Amino acid sequence: MTTTRRAFGALAAGAALAALAPATTASASPRHRRLIAHDDFRHGLGRWAVELEKGGTVTASRGILEVDVPAGATIWFRERLEGPYILEYTATPVSEGGVNDRVSDLNNFWNAVDVRSPEDIFATQRGGALAEYDYLKTYYVGYGANTNTTTRLRRYVGEAGVRPLIHDYTEPLLVANEPNHVRIVSDGSTVQWWNNGRLVFDYTDPEPYTSGHFAFRTTWSHFRISDFRVWRS
Repeated sequence: MTTTRRAFGALAAGAALAALAPATTASASPRHRRLIAHDDFRHGLGRWAVELEKGGTVTASRGILEVDVPAGATIWFRERLEGPYILEYTATPVSEGGVNDRVSDLNNFWNAVDVRSPEDIFATQRGGALAEYDYLKTYYVGYGANTNTTTRLRRYVGEAGVRPLIHDYTEPLLVANEPNHVRIVSDGSTVQWWNNGRLVFDYTDPEPYTSGHFAFRTTWSHFRISDFRVWRS
């Protein structure tokens, strides 16, 4: 981790102010774009694959994907996505006194490919523990991770123990029971992750991942997720 931080430290420091600049309406909006995938979470989990480290509850009904888990959980969208696209959803961290109501870890994988089965990510079995995902080539955001103390962007390279860090912030973080309107932009070398109209991560990748699978990822937490949509950009 120390070596990785040193390698990307200058990039993170130099880009921090620009990456955290307020969104503009023109760059943030997917208006007049074609909807290519969506789920209204009213018909179960048929379009999702759930990987749980220590059990928990993941349900989809009445417009809500509810994730209530005591440890690691990854919920994959079964359809492979090809860029360019804009992906959107809303996620609310629940704090109502439940055993898993720890406000932490609104995380995502996207454009993910498992190097052990690059043609079919589901051909390799995984059990929900974070280290099992080291063999992915993917982008990864951990928003309000580590008990809501860090917000980071990583670019996994498919090697055990190697999770290159692109940006590392101490804010923005999650707010209990407040919705997060997330927008992910995958457009060639442009990699962006927005929250509530704010551009949190803005990364230009010289060797971009342009297709693969999306997942919600969390650990020991409780979220309610809605309005999952993917637009052709």
